Amino acid sequence: MADTDLLKNSDLYQECLAEKHEILRHKYFESQKAGQDVGFDRAFLNWIRFHRDQWRMEHRQKYPKAS
Repeated sequence: MADTDLLKNSDLYQECLAEKHEILRHKYFESQKAGQDVGFDRAFLNWIRFHRDQWRMEHRQKYPKAS
């Protein structure tokens, strides 16, 4: 198995992809509320500040191997 395959199959990598997906969802909803694209950086910082801890707790309960 190549190093890239090992990485892509790792729990940590999968959790990072899931987190990125949630940030992009958050960006969409925040942009809809604002009536304009809020940008990834703003959505990212807002998501980390207000949602990340709760999301990680729920995600790790649902997928315990990713802890």
